Amino acid sequence: MLLRLVAGVVVSLALSNLSLAQEPEAKEASPECVKLKEHERDVVGTNHTLALPTGPLAYTVRAGRMTLETEAGKAKAELFFVAYTKDGVEDLSKRPVTFSFNGGPGSSSVWLHLGALGPKRVKMEPEGWAPPPPYELVDNPHTWLDTTDLVFIDPVTTGYSRAAEGEDAAQFHGVTQDVEWVGEFIRLYTTRYERWSSPKFLAGESYGTTRAAGLAGHLQERHGLYLNGIVLVSAILNFQTARFDVGNDLPYVLFLPTYAATAWYHKRVPQELGGDLRKLLDEVEAFALDEYLPALAKGDALPKADRERLVARLARYTGLSQDYIDRANLRIEQARFCKELLRDERRTVGRLDSRFKGIDRDAVGERGEYDPSMSAILGPYTATLNDYVRRALRYENDLPYEILTGRVNPWKYDQQNRYLNVAETLRQAMTRNPDLKVFVAAGYFDFATPYFAAEVTLHQMGLDPTLRGHVSVGHYAAGHMMYIHEGELERLDKDVEAFYGTSAGR
Repeated sequence: MLLRLVAGVVVSLALSNLSLAQEPEAKEASPECVKLKEHERDVVGTNHTLALPTGPLAYTVRAGRMTLETEAGKAKAELFFVAYTKDGVEDLSKRPVTFSFNGGPGSSSVWLHLGALGPKRVKMEPEGWAPPPPYELVDNPHTWLDTTDLVFIDPVTTGYSRAAEGEDAAQFHGVTQDVEWVGEFIRLYTTRYERWSSPKFLAGESYGTTRAAGLAGHLQERHGLYLNGIVLVSAILNFQTARFDVGNDLPYVLFLPTYAATAWYHKRVPQELGGDLRKLLDEVEAFALDEYLPALAKGDALPKADRERLVARLARYTGLSQDYIDRANLRIEQARFCKELLRDERRTVGRLDSRFKGIDRDAVGERGEYDPSMSAILGPYTATLNDYVRRALRYENDLPYEILTGRVNPWKYDQQNRYLNVAETLRQAMTRNPDLKVFVAAGYFDFATPYFAAEVTLHQMGLDPTLRGHVSVGHYAAGHMMYIHEGELERLDKDVEAFYGTSAGR
């Protein structure tokens, strides 16, 4: 997750700074060890039980690092993973397995792991606000583990994953290299744990959706590994939709519905627009494509009367003043919006989740000092992960667990005079594997990967009409990590369960 957020963040909180919820059963508090295979030299296995409304779910966890090698046997990297498998499954060909990761680039898999998919989740306030420290990990009744086995992967330099001794970590920090080595981990895990006959899924968030689209093509073409489905949480496939560069007007248009949703949430739209959010967004989306985009294309040739009308409409939808929009030349950049919307309150709004408010030193300037929505989750997720891995999963490693690091920069995008666009890779994968299905989860208050940008990208993929029904989208009234909101977490779980039901085959 998290596109180019915080450079050089290395977070490792003391274990004494938190309390973990008591496990419901004795063997949860003191997990039984699992007999490991010969190749699992750095892996620890434990047994657990989760109490679900449908009954107890017994499962095994393996946590550790897998060594990735060349065919000549030279060690290249050690990737940290946490794998959850349901106990008592006799026929693995009917049991799905999902490989999950976040993005960044430079993010570990902690967000999906302890936020939505895993059997434990970070306890937040019901709306997603951060509780005061110390933080707590609780049972997750909305875990995907009742539907699919789960394997959380940390790419090189994130989490506990590192380049092998003598290897330059930079060789893994790029679009192509990242896909190749994460793909190698997936191939090796699938082979060693005998999952080639299982329905296979990917679940990625933010840049992890970029990785997932790349993997869909790479796994098919390089290893003949065909997927049943991909879950894209807060998707970005075409980076032109999110780069506010001179000469690229597309982001101004595609961010507009999220500006409107944010203004609606903070009660900055006119009263007559303050009712149904979906109704408002339908109106704004139509305006963005039918009027706003053509107007920006005209540039300085836009007639004065048309410009004045456009300024008024933009002010109505965004909550910003007509004077500000006119001075911005009709182009509202995301960071500026986050600073400007609540300037009169001396508050900013969040990037990952624009429901959150931040406090800057002053109310001048164009950009906020920090992202309040990032600050709200960083501490709780870091503390609980560090405690959970060592105390509950029995894995010990004194390296800092890199939650979100800038050590992967500069990331090699391998693009010359164009923007990275993996939507075409996904189209090709879906065309060659016509049973592959995709579910996109999008938050209305997400400025990192706006929902409308993802939707327009999907519409531009050029899928054959027979395949368009294989892509579905779910919308959620929260931000980038919509699952921090308890109600939206429950909705996401139900949507994903239905998606697996139609995608897993057999």
